[in-house]
Amino acid sequence: MAFSYMPGFGNDFETETLPGSLPQGRNSPQRPAYGLYAEQLSGSPFTAPRGTNERSWLYRIRPSVKHTGRFKAASYPLWKTAPNVGDHELALGQYRWNPVPMPKEPTDFIQGMRSITTAGDVLGQTGMAAHVYVANTSMVDDHFFNADGELLVVPQVGALRLVTEMGVIELRPGEIAVLPRGLVFKVELVDAEVRGYVCENYGAKLTLPDRGPIGANCLANPRDFKTPCAWFEEKETPCRLIVKWCGNFHITEIGHSPLDVVAWHGNYAPYKYDLATFSPVGAILFDHPDPSIFTVLTAPSGEEGTANIDFVIFPPRWLVAEDTFRPPWYHRNIMSEFMGLIHGQYDAKEEGFVPGGISLHNLMLAHGPDAPGFEKASRAELKPVKLDNTMAFMFETRFPQMLTRYGAELETRQDNYIDCWADLKKRFNGTPEGDWS
Repeated sequence: MAFSYMPGFGNDFETETLPGSLPQGRNSPQRPAYGLYAEQLSGSPFTAPRGTNERSWLYRIRPSVKHTGRFKAASYPLWKTAPNVGDHELALGQYRWNPVPMPKEPTDFIQGMRSITTAGDVLGQTGMAAHVYVANTSMVDDHFFNADGELLVVPQVGALRLVTEMGVIELRPGEIAVLPRGLVFKVELVDAEVRGYVCENYGAKLTLPDRGPIGANCLANPRDFKTPCAWFEEKETPCRLIVKWCGNFHITEIGHSPLDVVAWHGNYAPYKYDLATFSPVGAILFDHPDPSIFTVLTAPSGEEGTANIDFVIFPPRWLVAEDTFRPPWYHRNIMSEFMGLIHGQYDAKEEGFVPGGISLHNLMLAHGPDAPGFEKASRAELKPVKLDNTMAFMFETRFPQMLTRYGAELETRQDNYIDCWADLKKRFNGTPEGDWS
């Protein structure tokens, strides 16, 4: 079945599956067509400024109050929520991992969530968590919504079908999707096994960054974001709804599918984006620009210019700078960086950072190119070079990212990662030329 999408970022969309199922000229008619129920889903306070006010009107077979019964506690012990401090003994450091192993037992998207870091405080709606998901089983009669934050999904292996109450998103590696806080969905697997990354944003929702002097074009252009058209499921069989709320999980059993929205309109909705449509901007004479130039989405904090989360990518691009060390420079940073690699090779790490891998460089901990990368870049002929077949990304936050016990004890952690800088030599010898022997 082919699913259709509407282009644009933050638009006020309208979509219906049955002719006349979407009311015109009003939101809540006395008797909606087809015997549907009118319901509002709000993603912001009612009084939020117009530019940040988000809500959608849903016209559904049953109202959401019929999609919950009595809740009972559930346990997903590997999905952690901030604050999650002091649950392991691993010392402070720069860390890197090989890919999280695929599960051997049947595991769906929710069961396969493995938290690597948490940051901030979910109760204060600040910060984030960085997860890896692994799965080999579709969610059939189980559904989920997250009251703690929106989910940014970054596939790395295998395609997914995100079946949401507002439409269906088909998602493959190289694309991302954002599922708003409170949206009900289930995840079906297109491929036998899947793996990827998830950023759980507790704070203000992700939006496009201001371009500043860049102007009106480039980076992620609004027209390339795709929101699904309405789709519904009329299924009268036993189902479950799983809810994440303030870090805890709860399950309720119902006798039908909750994915029953026949029509909707508004600006609070899921969307996807193809990373290949990102138009990078960079230095065309000298110096390496700050990685912020590659920001796709940002979640602002209360402090201007200091993000709760930045989602940054390192896509294929040309390097042309003169008399310049072209890879990212060595630095210490007030932001904390969780990094993943979707495919290819990251230019600052010649060895050891593999697709599906993870690195974590927390605030004020030094990092930068490994020794082979430094040697190669320092001696390279500075002709135009295209970095191709690569896509790395970063979940960056103003908060320290606290490693979970799962992350600390994960068998794929590279205990020798710190050695990637061991062969960097002292080249100072008191002369302007230095010692490059």
